[in-house]
Amino acid sequence: MYKRLLIFFCLTLAFALSADGAKKAFTVVIDAGHGGKDFGALGKMSYEKTLTLRYALAFGRILEQNCPDVNVVYTRKTDRFLELWQRAEIANKAKADLFVSVHINSLPKGHVARGYQTYTLGRSRRNGNKQGYIENLEVAKRENAVILYEDNYQQHYEGFDPNSPESNILFELIQDKNMENSIQLAKFMQKNICAATHRQDKGVQQDNLAVLRLTSMPACLMELGFISTLDEEQYMNSDLALQQYTRGFYNAFVAYKNKVAPGIKVPYKPAPAEPVDRPAPATPAAPENPAAPETPATPESAESSAPIFKVQILASSVRLKAGSQQLKGVADTDCYEEGGMYKYTVGASENYAEIYQLRKQLADRFPQAFIIAFKDGKKVNVNEAIREYKANKNKK
Repeated sequence: MYKRLLIFFCLTLAFALSADGAKKAFTVVIDAGHGGKDFGALGKMSYEKTLTLRYALAFGRILEQNCPDVNVVYTRKTDRFLELWQRAEIANKAKADLFVSVHINSLPKGHVARGYQTYTLGRSRRNGNKQGYIENLEVAKRENAVILYEDNYQQHYEGFDPNSPESNILFELIQDKNMENSIQLAKFMQKNICAATHRQDKGVQQDNLAVLRLTSMPACLMELGFISTLDEEQYMNSDLALQQYTRGFYNAFVAYKNKVAPGIKVPYKPAPAEPVDRPAPATPAAPENPAAPETPATPESAESSAPIFKVQILASSVRLKAGSQQLKGVADTDCYEEGGMYKYTVGASENYAEIYQLRKQLADRFPQAFIIAFKDGKKVNVNEAIREYKANKNKK
C-alpha cells in the first residue's frame, strides 16, 4: 500500500510540475488545522481548532482583498473534521502553487515557551538543547497523532516508516523539487510575522509531518504561538494579534510571490504597520554561531563535465564558524549560498555509490542529510545526475 502511495505521489508531482506553466491563477491552499472532533491543543480559554480557523480565514481574506490574481482555497471554513490525507488531496486536486497549514503550538505541563515557528518537510533534527528537543518532538507527535482520529487510518498510512529507504527517496524527490521554495517561504514567514507581532523567533524547523508529506507543492506548517503559555494564549485571542499576524502573513506572501512566481499582474506592496499599541518586543536569542566575514565557497569548480555528487548535511540562515557545534565534529565541509541560506556539504565525487555510502555513515549525526549534485559548477537535478552517472558507467 505504501509503495502504491509513493508511486501515486511521484506521478502527481510530475503532473503538477508539467502543468504549472499552463496555469494562470496563482493558487494558495490555506489549511486551518484540526477541527470537529479533533480539538487540537487545549488552553485555559480556547481550543486550537478555533484559533486556527479564525486565523486561516483572516489570512485568506487579506489575499482575496489585495491580490486579484490569486485563487484562495480553504480546506475548511467551519468547525468540521478533516483527515490529513483529505487536506493534502484538496491542495493536490486544486493544483496549488502553495500550501500553508495553520496551527497553534503547545507543550506538556511544566514547560513554558513563547514564540513563532515555521515547519517544512524534512528529516527531523531533534538535537541540540533539551528544550528545543521537547518542543520539536511534541509538534511531530501532536500533528501526526491526528491520524488516529481517522476511521481508515490503517489503510491510508499502512506501513509508513519515516526512516525507511522509501521515505528517504521521497524526501529527496520533494527536496529537489519543492524544498528550496518551502524554505524560502518559511524564511519570509519567520521574518515578517515576528516583525509584525514582536513574537520570539523560534526559527525554521524540519520534520516529517504527514500533512506536508502528502502535498505535491511548496508547503509549510505555521505554529503561531504556545496555547499552553497563558499570556501567549491571551494575546492570540485578541483582535490586535489577529491584525498583526495577518499583516505579517500578507507581507511574507508578497515577498515570496514576488520572488518565485512569474506573471504578476499588480505591483504588490507590503502592508504598512497599523497605528496600534504593540506589546513589548521580546528579546530574540542571539545566534549560537554568528556570521563570519568570509565569503561562502562556490558550489563546485569542477573541470569535468560529469556530475559531482555531495552530501548536504545542514542549512543555516547564518554563516557558521569553523568548529561550530552544529557541524558535530565533521571537518572538510564545503559551503555554498542559495536562496538566502548557507548550505553545508561533505564529500565530492563523480561516483554516486561513494557518496551514497558517505551519507549512510553520516546518518547518525545528520539524519536529515541528503544527496545533491553539481555539474559545471551549477547545482542540477539529482535524479537527472544519477541517470547520467549510470549512463556513463554503462559506457565504460
